Amino acid sequence: MPNLFHENEFVFNVLFEAVSEGVVVVDENQTIVATNFAAEQMFGYAKKELQNQPLNILIPSSYHAAHGDHFKKFYKESSARKMGQNKELFGANKNGNKFPVEVGLNPFQIKEKTFVMSIIIDISIRKASDAKILELNALLESKISTRTTELNKTVANLKEEIEKRVKAESKLRNALKKEKELNELKTKFLSLVSHEFKTPLSGVLNAAVLAGKYTTTDTQDKRDKHLLTIKNKVHYLDGILNDFLSVERLDSGKVRYIFSNFKLSKVVNEVIYNANMVLKSGQHINYPSNIDDINIYQDEKIVEVILSNLLHNAIKYSSENTKIDFKITTNSKGFIFEIKDQGIGIPYADQKHIFERYFRAENALTNQGTGIGLNIVKGHLESLGGTIRFISKKNEGATFIVKLPLIKEK
Repeated sequence: MPNLFHENEFVFNVLFEAVSEGVVVVDENQTIVATNFAAEQMFGYAKKELQNQPLNILIPSSYHAAHGDHFKKFYKESSARKMGQNKELFGANKNGNKFPVEVGLNPFQIKEKTFVMSIIIDISIRKASDAKILELNALLESKISTRTTELNKTVANLKEEIEKRVKAESKLRNALKKEKELNELKTKFLSLVSHEFKTPLSGVLNAAVLAGKYTTTDTQDKRDKHLLTIKNKVHYLDGILNDFLSVERLDSGKVRYIFSNFKLSKVVNEVIYNANMVLKSGQHINYPSNIDDINIYQDEKIVEVILSNLLHNAIKYSSENTKIDFKITTNSKGFIFEIKDQGIGIPYADQKHIFERYFRAENALTNQGTGIGLNIVKGHLESLGGTIRFISKKNEGATFIVKLPLIKEK
């Protein structure tokens, strides 16, 4: 069959050479029937080297098998395909080197014979640019990742530093608060000591002066009265000093508990005897008398201190002609001591501070006292594994409940 594209060579030359993209025309057998200069330059062939050659000459060998089936399907459908609608395509130049291309396909007919015109663009530069962009993007992402990591590390370090400074500031604030509290305690302590010592010392001095005036036998009873006053005041001062020594030992951890097995009635009778010595007019204590068979393994002196302190408080803060109930119960876990009075009670606002050292409720300020007795009791109980709590309302009395654990004798 005569080559239709060369019947009017001038027309085709003008048409093809006007196109800057490579143009390759093939027939139904995938035989190259026409090319333009741009295509020949792109693939490195002379025009006569491509004439009547199979299209596979321009396709990498690894794509030959698949390309044949694609071409037959396209040729049968005879529809144009725009550039960029396929995935990756490659061409092969005369030296066999593969390079990326974009291809647009346009079928057309001349005298009932169908041809396919391929518009080919070498996109090597674009691909190289894309690769460069990807490389730059990857580099940028790497730098961003590195910078982000560094930033996160810096943020973490700053956060850690801030936390350290906050902790340091908190410690400093707490230290300043404790120092302030300590200074307040010192001031309160000095005021307390001066007041609590001054009053009984003045009483001792006055009683001594008055006792000195009664020298005759018939005034012995008056002299004895003043001597008893001196004795009671000295006893009170001795109690205060013992309380201060107890506080110092508790704070320094120097308390050495001496455990022994003893009858509970022995301590209770001693405590009741001493409490009866300071009862106000009409006051009386109800206490259990059937406890002779109860033995306890504890520090005898400390148990006496705890019970004496609570009973003396009940007496001190209750008025005349009132009763104080002292109950003792035992169970498998230990001993429970309950001391209930009908006194002035503890105001609700002061209850949370009642075991604090030197604290005294607002309705107890006119009574003598150091404000450290309950603090000492609580300190000893905590050391012995016991507890203390209370139930109280202002002007309705108070009930203190002490629990001491059962300790087996070693």
